[in-house]
This record gives sequence, C-alpha cells and structure tokens, in this order.
Amino acid sequence: MTYPFDQPGHTLRASLGKQLRRLALSAAVSTALVSPMVAAQADDYAEVNRLVRAGQLSEALAKADQYLTSKPRDPQMRFLKGVIQTESGKTTEAIATFSKLTGDFPELPEPYNNLAVLYAGQSQFDKARAALEMAIRTNPSYATAHENLGDVYAKLASQAYSKALQLDAGNAAVAPKLSLIRNLFAADAKGVRPAASAPEPAVAAAVTAPAVAPAATPAVVKPAPATATETNRGEEDAVEEAVRAWAKAWSSKNMSGYLGAYSTSFTPPAGQSRSEWETDRKARIVPRARIGVDISNLNITVNGNRATARFRQAYSSDTLNVTSRKTLDMVKTGNRWLIVRESTGS
Repeated sequence: MTYPFDQPGHTLRASLGKQLRRLALSAAVSTALVSPMVAAQADDYAEVNRLVRAGQLSEALAKADQYLTSKPRDPQMRFLKGVIQTESGKTTEAIATFSKLTGDFPELPEPYNNLAVLYAGQSQFDKARAALEMAIRTNPSYATAHENLGDVYAKLASQAYSKALQLDAGNAAVAPKLSLIRNLFAADAKGVRPAASAPEPAVAAAVTAPAVAPAATPAVVKPAPATATETNRGEEDAVEEAVRAWAKAWSSKNMSGYLGAYSTSFTPPAGQSRSEWETDRKARIVPRARIGVDISNLNITVNGNRATARFRQAYSSDTLNVTSRKTLDMVKTGNRWLIVRESTGS
C-alpha cells in the first residue's frame, strides 16, 4: 500500500482477494519543524507507530487515546487510531473512526480509502465504491483510490455475472466473463506487490576493455565526446534541481516561483481551468502560517526531453502533517524542466 498519511516501507493489504490497498499513518514529520509543541507531537506519533510495528496494538491504542484526550480533533492521530483498530480486528470501531474523520475533514482522501477497504472486507461493495468515489473527488490524482475502485467494480461485476448464471445457466456468454474476472483476482493475489521499495539503483553493464598493443608512435589524444550516460546524468541533475526548487518555493510560499514551476501545458485536476487551479492553490498556500515540504527517496528517469521524478513528500503546516508518494511528469522547455502532470500515491 502507499501511504499519503504514511510510514515508509509498510504495506498492508485487506480483503477482496488481498487487493484493496489500505493506508497507514506516518510519524514522519518534516525536518523543517522547529516548534517544541510540534516536535512533541512528532514524538507521540513516532511512539505510537513504534508500538504498532512491534505488534503492541493494545499499548498503541492506549497511547493514541491518551493523546486524543487533550487533542480530540487531531486528524493524524485519529487516522492512526483507525489503523490500529483495523489491525486489531475491531472493524466496527475502525469504520466509526474513519467515518467521523471523513465528516470532520472531508478534504482528506485517505480516510475514505481505508473506509472503502473495510466495507469491501464486509462485502459491502456499493458502500466501498461510494467511499472511493469520494476519495477521488477529493483528490483526482489519487492513484491508490483509482486502483481500488477498479477492483471494487470488478468484484461487483463478478457478483452480477454469478447472479446472471444462476438465473440463466444456459447463457454461454456469461461463464467466460465470470471466469475471466475470477482468474484476474487469482493472478493478482499471487502477484501481490511489495510494500514500498527503495528506488532500484541503475545497473551499469560490465564492459571489458579489449587488449591494446602499444602504439608505435605517439598519438594526439582528443577529448572523448560526452556519452549518453553522462548526458542523462547531467539532465537528471537538472531535473532534481528543478524539483527541489519547486519544493523550496512551495515551502517559502513563493507563489511566482511555485506556479512558475508548472508548464503552460500542465493540465489541472478535476477539469479546472488554469486560472481556477492557480486561485485554488493560492488559497491553500498563502494563508498558512508555515509550510514545510521535504523530499526524500528521489528517483529520476529521463527520456529525451521528458522526465519522471518519483519521491516521498513530507508535507507539514500549522494545520496538517502528511507524507505521500508523489510523481511529477516533466518536460524540458528551453533550458528549464517544467511540470506537466503531478499525481499522489503512485
């Protein structure tokens, strides 16, 4: 699973043939945080996460409840409480926790996703579908929710085909469709992807230099032209510089620098126009008392004048601390690398 509220390196799978991806909460907080109060909160998140990883779920839940006694609206700890309840098999309580969280913070897509996983585990696929559609409406680029929604639709189709076959066993067109979907789920269950892995290192092919006889006469040595590998490395450095400049502009609320990191061909989510999207971003960024955007596990792929940057983004502000996987698709325009598409949870 990917964790937009998450903790690096853990994947939890739920029911529905082990396909729906559930999210877990992270104790990861941007290193930009300096407030003693915020640092204390980070310690609380880290301690609860440590207890969960150690399998001490009762202790983790007690610690979360203790924290929420003084900060009952804290979304991050409430989300973590829902994860603990889920891991403890307290499905009814977890559904109540995530449902309340969606009511209090409807702008957060992750609680909707986890709610959908719990509903799917109870074979309430219509409720799971509705929750995932809300997650996608909240964040149209939320890849995990899109994938989970596809799985739910497939399960609903399986149920419909099974019912059709019961009502009309002689319908030869239904059985192959039902078999196809069942095989799809069986294949996915066998090929469960690992949680999160570090970017794979580039593998250089081993090259054995041929033996060269001593030259009879001195030769003039010319500088070798830049290899494709060297050229790509230079472009990768340029892409990294562009990504970090984008994060720095966001952190400092430098709106001209932040918006200038996006190409004129950038397509805003949810069918917004460029002007509507820019207005929305300003409304979300400018009022914050502070913002921190920290990037880690950056992995860059360059193909000609196009590049993809994948990384873990730790966002913190005076109201929210979340960590997510982020992907930026970029294009080289002149001497600059600009963002043409961004997605979360992919």
